Amino acid sequence: MIVKKWGVVAYNEAREAMDEVHKCAVSDGENYLILCSHPNIFTVGSDSQERFEENVIACDRGGSVTCHSPGQNIFYFCFQVKHPPLFYRKVLSAFESFFQNHLPAVKYDKTRPGFYIENRKIASLGFRYRDGVSLHGVALNVDVDLDFHSKIAPCNLEGIVPTSLHNEGLYLTQEQINASLVEYIVKSFDDAAL
Repeated sequence: MIVKKWGVVAYNEAREAMDEVHKCAVSDGENYLILCSHPNIFTVGSDSQERFEENVIACDRGGSVTCHSPGQNIFYFCFQVKHPPLFYRKVLSAFESFFQNHLPAVKYDKTRPGFYIENRKIASLGFRYRDGVSLHGVALNVDVDLDFHSKIAPCNLEGIVPTSLHNEGLYLTQEQINASLVEYIVKSFDDAAL
């Protein structure tokens, strides 16, 4: 797995760069994990027909509206994928292992895909697959401006509010979280073919 650390990068710029990484993955057969954050922005999946009062940018991932901002760790996966359901389970396994060891109250909810503590959403997932390689990934709120994130309910779900690791009492830095999750991702993907 090749890890790329982009820091804070504008969403549209990152989206174009992810396409280039995706092309590399298609041609060289490697798995690429991109670590980054974005300035304040709302993105919405291409399948969504919803309307929003705040400005949103349409993108080609699955899912509804997601808020991005500094203080959020984003994990973009350009991975070789033969079986999308197995790939998705391996992504879930890595994040579930992280939460089990650091914040066990966080659970994955398959009925409204994402990670939650009760009605508080802490991480969103959205993927697309093209030419046997995945695109997009997971956004984890580490220490975000919850007032900004609250302008639109996470995934536009009624009764759901955003939260963050810091808000829930886990005060790891963004760098510590990236280092830990990279280890869990490597371990999760190490033991079986995709």
